[in-house]
Amino acid sequence: MEATGPLPHSPVLPEGRPGPHGSARRPHRTGSPVALITGASSGIGAAVAARFAAEGGWQLLLNGRDEERLGRVAARCDATPLPCDLSDPAGCEQLVGAALDVSGGIDVLVAGAGIGWAGPFATMPPDAIDEVLAVDLAAVVHLTRRVLPHIVRRDRGHLLFVGSIAGAVGVREEAVYSAAKAAVAAFAESLRYELAGTRVRVSLVVPGAVNTPFFARRGAPYQRSRPRPIDASRVADAVWEAVAHERSEVFVPGWLQLPARFKGLAPALFRRLATRFA
Repeated sequence: MEATGPLPHSPVLPEGRPGPHGSARRPHRTGSPVALITGASSGIGAAVAARFAAEGGWQLLLNGRDEERLGRVAARCDATPLPCDLSDPAGCEQLVGAALDVSGGIDVLVAGAGIGWAGPFATMPPDAIDEVLAVDLAAVVHLTRRVLPHIVRRDRGHLLFVGSIAGAVGVREEAVYSAAKAAVAAFAESLRYELAGTRVRVSLVVPGAVNTPFFARRGAPYQRSRPRPIDASRVADAVWEAVAHERSEVFVPGWLQLPARFKGLAPALFRRLATRFA
């Protein structure tokens, strides 16, 4: 049974607190909006899950590849874990199907899953190229394609994509990751045009460096002096604010929008400075 919809042009917010923790196949909770959060086994995704859980009234469906870690996060958030690998389009189809079976509908999609690879592009293994593009870009597109018809049919909902400052300005020795995140930003912008006139909202949250296991997993530690890594909870707060207040684009921290805007206004000068100071 679907939750009662909000007033036109209002965010999808909870109308009641969730019931006791149940099984992985529990029925949809009447009056509780549903949020599907990917990448929730650690890092930004886990912080977003905790942020939504703290607000109360949400039915949370959490996705991640590490089943054990995902289960622990889900237990803390009174959420339903839906582990699967999003690097394959079949995994995206499986996830959305399972989410709809559990909940009956999806009100908010937070696409937070992401991986990286650092090093000169000429040395990047082909399988690493494929994996970064699959997880950081293709999975976002495939998940959205599966979720969007259900949201549009009900004419309410929110799509939120976690981008990166790397996608806004480009980063040396992170060419494929930067390209994937830039494509996610363009994808979000294009969807906004398509969905104009509906009650479906699209948001892009653009963090800088975040203190998560992301850097260790990509095989190279974060070594830049600026910007300093921020806590994942700050990104989670930005995600919540974007959903609650229907913000199209949020940079975290906010000052990061300055280099992004500067690049748009004076690209040649920006490139000279970026090349010099890296």
